[in-house]
Amino acid sequence: MRGRPWRGGLASQNRCANRYRLGVHSRPPTRQLSLSEAAALLDPVDSIGLPLGTGQPVGLIHALGERSDWEHLDVLAAMLVDFYALFDHSGVFLTSTFFGPAERIYRDMGRNVAYLPTDFRRFATVMEQRRPRVVATAASAPDSDGWMSLSLHAGASVEEIHRAAADPDRLLIVESSPHFPRTRGLTSDDHRLHVDDVDVVCASDRRPVELVDPEVTEVELAIAAFAAEYIPNGATLQTGFGSIPSTIATVLARGDGGDYGIHSEMFTTGLMRLHQAGKVTNANKAQFDGFSLVTFAAGISELYEWLDGRDDVRFAPVSVVNSPEAITANHAMVTINGAIAVDLWGQVTADSIEGRQFSGVGGHEDFVSGSGIELEDRSLICLPATAEVDGVLRSRIVTAFSPGSIVTTPRHQVDVIITEFGVAELRGRSTTERATELAAIAHPQFRDELRAAIPTIP
Repeated sequence: MRGRPWRGGLASQNRCANRYRLGVHSRPPTRQLSLSEAAALLDPVDSIGLPLGTGQPVGLIHALGERSDWEHLDVLAAMLVDFYALFDHSGVFLTSTFFGPAERIYRDMGRNVAYLPTDFRRFATVMEQRRPRVVATAASAPDSDGWMSLSLHAGASVEEIHRAAADPDRLLIVESSPHFPRTRGLTSDDHRLHVDDVDVVCASDRRPVELVDPEVTEVELAIAAFAAEYIPNGATLQTGFGSIPSTIATVLARGDGGDYGIHSEMFTTGLMRLHQAGKVTNANKAQFDGFSLVTFAAGISELYEWLDGRDDVRFAPVSVVNSPEAITANHAMVTINGAIAVDLWGQVTADSIEGRQFSGVGGHEDFVSGSGIELEDRSLICLPATAEVDGVLRSRIVTAFSPGSIVTTPRHQVDVIITEFGVAELRGRSTTERATELAAIAHPQFRDELRAAIPTIP
């Protein structure tokens, strides 16, 4: 996946000439700088916007951490994929729209970390509203014509990247690496940047951060077996974040079904396995047929190598991928997501634990609601029935959430809940029927307690 070095040439000259003929603002030539040199371009009082996860310029963020003169640096990001000395500085303030392990640890250490409640689509609006002076992203190495693929992430930052590129008062920095795959957008130009349109390009040898699925458990396999019963041949699939959705995709890859389509916010190792097994045709989707549509990818190194140069997986902004109208238009749309807990009303909390931020809303609600308009569509929310907390087994199906708990998905949007003990179908059921279904798939140790609470639900 190593790109050829950019050599400029006629294509580059024509692009520059066209820009001036069209009256676009003049700008200094693109600078080829080291990561440390690029980090030095930020002021002690400044702001920087970063993409989610695998779109982040990891080397640049580490270089920023080598500075000690920060007075007030605002960092807007989502789901950090590494640990950085930058956030040890008292003058650095991180606002995240999706917590990962790094954000949780920084918060618990007392660092300047805040959560901004928003779903993935609205992160684009937050970026526009906050208008960070500096925007930075990861990309592939430039090809011989100067094009850099945005690689593993389109997400919510694409429009802000282009706004920063067009604004002489702002700074666009791209960390380019030959280890990042060249991926394709919906058109030839909407998932790449030209070096002429970037303020600074930093050559890097960094590899994309891997997301390795843990070893599959018996609980996850039991959940996957129940989920597979809801996925007909020809269904269009979305799999969310976490080991259970990825396990379900892997189980489908080994099963007898097929002819699937993919319309998923996240492209995972499990979805690659589904492609490799010949189970994905994308032939039955109402739109975006012929290819899998995603907005970012995260998985093992084999996934990144496999994505390089492919035409049958395409990346689009989250405004396209997560549009409920686009999701609903798909044939037999089946969405597969995880949760932290469900109460007997059918409410779901998926991003916090007793009011303490754990992850983020992401696209959870978009795909749950978007797959619930037509009868043939199904939304599967999957979770183990229990969790061990401080050595004590606790049910993840509860009579009611404790005060201060935060609902991610309201009860009226929820269709199917799956644990290792079975399936609760909530769509079309009364409140009492829902509670009865949910109590039946709880761990046997907690069923009597849950059933005793059912008469209190009107």
